[in-house]
Amino acid sequence: MAEDVWILGIHMTKFGKHKDLDTVDLAAEAALGALADGGVSMQQMGVLAAGNLMNAAAGIGQQLQKQIGQTGVPVFNVANACATGATALKTAIMAVKSGECDMGLAVGVEKLAGAGLLAGGARKEDSNTWEPSGRYGAVAPVDGRIGTETMPGVFAQIGMEYGHKYGGTSFELFARISEKNHAHSTLNPLAAYQKKFTVEEIMNDIMIAYPNTRPMCSANCDGAAAAVVISDSALKKLSKEQQKRAIKVSASVLTTDPYQEACQILPDVNTLTRNAAEQAYEQAGIGPDDLDLVELHDCFATAELVHYDNLKLCEPGGAVDFFQSGATWRDGKTPVNVSGGLESKGHPIAATGIANIWEVCHHLRGEAGDRQIENAKVGLAHVIGLGSACGVHILEKSAA
Repeated sequence: MAEDVWILGIHMTKFGKHKDLDTVDLAAEAALGALADGGVSMQQMGVLAAGNLMNAAAGIGQQLQKQIGQTGVPVFNVANACATGATALKTAIMAVKSGECDMGLAVGVEKLAGAGLLAGGARKEDSNTWEPSGRYGAVAPVDGRIGTETMPGVFAQIGMEYGHKYGGTSFELFARISEKNHAHSTLNPLAAYQKKFTVEEIMNDIMIAYPNTRPMCSANCDGAAAAVVISDSALKKLSKEQQKRAIKVSASVLTTDPYQEACQILPDVNTLTRNAAEQAYEQAGIGPDDLDLVELHDCFATAELVHYDNLKLCEPGGAVDFFQSGATWRDGKTPVNVSGGLESKGHPIAATGIANIWEVCHHLRGEAGDRQIENAKVGLAHVIGLGSACGVHILEKSAA
């Protein structure tokens, strides 16, 4: 039987604009921070999995080694859309779980400030307003199942489709989801943007793709995150303090779209997420009701709503009632995106999957500061990349 795997150390940089740091600098900051957090060194790592999407051909892993230590270990360079960071982490987990090594390092890094890839715009230097992107600009509302291939349009359609199927959605409802995440961000010092918005401000902002206005879209920025994973037997040889802070990886799942006799054009973000969630709950031996917090992939406010359902946080078709109950606020039954989510924390693509893990780990350790979810013992982190890829990790607090 394969050993349990634990997250020993984890770190994320502040998300935002880092004009004086290049991609490798950011990756090194996160990697060295994770090693220091775990009380170990690069020399003890048996594998490096490094994720980067914008410059995938450059071999970020080997470049990173030149700054933090070339030890001859296997390097896996990972590019898997928005699931890149989660895929890098799963790669390191698989290496440790297989017995190939006792410890591994996973890193995700991206330089995206001003890129305008996902939200159709980039926020200005003064940090809480936006400037149009030269790449897509403001994407107009779209019609039909094959109306667009841009991310704002795709996720706008997905949210509208959910409303048509189950009812209860409205422009204001999606704006209230965004209001929640921006309110949560004010307690996260590492978030790219830390500003409350009223529902009216969100609804009256520039429309990107109905029903998502600019504050309802993920914020492109620079950032990196890294994690050290370790086998159960190796962890037992470390200090009591290291064992106490280690977080158990109870489930690590990566899925893609199964074949369906359905539309092959519009990306299906639902089925592969549902499949990943089901597998993760089975691996961990828990159910959605056991979760104390969730960090899910809110690339747009519409995406957050459908993922309540996809992750089984509510009954099928019950996402609207689930949100309206107040469950997803940080003082609710199932807090969602206490970090501020991608809409506020930011979305440096390859870093996001590990950054979501970072957030959950800090609550389970009791180290989340002002936004701490009290007595958190179990958390779920989710990312989805169109193309398709979905990563779900379930994490549990150490009993040490």
